[in-house]
Amino acid sequence: MNDVAHSEAEQVINDLMKLHPKGFDMTLGRMRRLLDVLGNPQLKLPPMIHVAGTNGKGSVSAFCRALLEAGGYAVHVHTSPHLVRWHERYRIGAKGAAGTLVADADLADALRRVAEANAGQAITVFEILTAAGFLLFSERPADAVIIEVGMGGRLDCTNVVDDPAVSVIMPISFDHQAYLGDRVELIAAEKAGIIKKGRPVVIGHQEFEAARETLAATADRLGSPAAIYGQDFSAHEEFGRMVYQDEFGLADLPLPRLPGRHQLANAAAAIRAVKAAGFAVTEAMMETAMTSVEWPGRLQKLTEGELLAYAPAGSEIWVDGGHNPGAGEVIAEAMASFEEKQARPLYLIVGMLNTKDPIGYFRAFADIAEYVFTVPIRGSDAGLDPVALADSAYDAGLVAEPSLAVADALKEISARQLEGQLPPRILIGGSLYLAGNVLADNGTPPK
Repeated sequence: MNDVAHSEAEQVINDLMKLHPKGFDMTLGRMRRLLDVLGNPQLKLPPMIHVAGTNGKGSVSAFCRALLEAGGYAVHVHTSPHLVRWHERYRIGAKGAAGTLVADADLADALRRVAEANAGQAITVFEILTAAGFLLFSERPADAVIIEVGMGGRLDCTNVVDDPAVSVIMPISFDHQAYLGDRVELIAAEKAGIIKKGRPVVIGHQEFEAARETLAATADRLGSPAAIYGQDFSAHEEFGRMVYQDEFGLADLPLPRLPGRHQLANAAAAIRAVKAAGFAVTEAMMETAMTSVEWPGRLQKLTEGELLAYAPAGSEIWVDGGHNPGAGEVIAEAMASFEEKQARPLYLIVGMLNTKDPIGYFRAFADIAEYVFTVPIRGSDAGLDPVALADSAYDAGLVAEPSLAVADALKEISARQLEGQLPPRILIGGSLYLAGNVLADNGTPPK
């Protein structure tokens, strides 16, 4: 079913949005009350890998899933947000096979049961969606479940399981400061709220020492065995391969299918997390996972679809939903590494929400981007005006202009293409909402 207009679950969610707020309200009381009425499905889950962090949550979840599925395990996965369809948030595991997105009728049924259990009481839509995930996963057998935190950690509504198989905390940067604090150690303290007493925790690569120290101190205080990137496990590129190392040994692996040097650290965190969760991880599983992992909308190269016709022939078009300064830095590094292999002019097409730091994001591209087009975002009433966004790009040292839509920006890039000039490299990014718009318009939604 490709047409969301005929989706039963989409209609249920639209109805719920008319009754309940869409935003975040950081507390666990409503969630615990609702889950209790539902029979506490969160207590009936398979071993859980709980993932927090400012950046890299989705990638490490994708690597964990790929690793476990390579070993024949059935893996449920709950991630957020979605790109095109709500169903992307729920992947149902299958023994010896790749998991599939939840069936429309099953999701609609779960949502209705959750809404009925809530009985009209105050709650957010995200809490209903999360409860529906717990319900779906508790009723379908699997060997593991991967749950991605929505925001923060301590008071995030996914944080209702006291004995996860492992907690994973990925790179911490500045995002959602209004909720989580304006200092990195405050943000880290909120993320550290998913660390549970005596349960293992894997701490991914941390750019900020204060974040790493806060996470390590929390683990120590709770008696939670901690594996820290760069100290207890690591990964690096050598001769076009990925070398992974931890206290259990060393593995010589293919480079991850997901592009960017930062994905080596994400892959390493996933390997260490799956081991910490109690699963045997073979080198064959790791090799398969590195080459099979998928994570749409995160440095995803468009190789087919309707939008390609608007760009200059031979263009490289990349889509990425990273939307904060930390994400900007790793994406810019990836673009620069592509430049080392083949020099092309780099154009940015960017849309962002008004809750983000556009200057901090753009600053990472100041020395490598030729020109920026700013565009509106469909599906959110919090999109930054493209004119204001272009001003932010200028403030970060870039030349920019607003455009009406991604297709219009691609046409303008084509108009600028000179005869004999190398086809450009085009990055469309700044928001997961925009990434979803692009994949929908391109006819290539996640599957």
